[in-house]
Amino acid sequence: MSEFEPKIVAFVCNWCTYAGADLAGTSRTQYASNVRIVRFPCTGRIDFMLLMKAFENGADGVIVSGCHPNDCHYTSGNFHARRRWIVFRSILDLIGFDTDRITFSWVSAAEGKKWANLVDEVTDKIKAKGPFTDLDKLDGVQLKELYDEAITK
Repeated sequence: MSEFEPKIVAFVCNWCTYAGADLAGTSRTQYASNVRIVRFPCTGRIDFMLLMKAFENGADGVIVSGCHPNDCHYTSGNFHARRRWIVFRSILDLIGFDTDRITFSWVSAAEGKKWANLVDEVTDKIKAKGPFTDLDKLDGVQLKELYDEAITK
């Protein structure tokens, strides 16, 4: 029987983390190949319901990563993303979802090595947890409504 290889989806900022991942590649830094990148203009533009869609479509783990605080190309997008993540995480905790499967991180364009280390760490963490099988916890839960209600408060 072969070893479990997790599928990890990374939602990343175009200006920092994507550039950092590109730097890791052009520097020929070795890291796990389990991550598939979805590039956004800014982490502030990521709808956190996309994270749940990733799990519905077979992801075992998710990374959300963008510019460091006070270094956002769009001034404050990363602050908005961080604030929304805190709210969304509390909702996921409430329904019993394993939030350790989601990693929120800051990686700049000059941190190719940090990106490689992050991918390796997340891959090892998700390998230890095994495949994602908690879709039934999401079934029937109106996450979008809970999220919209919490974010407007």
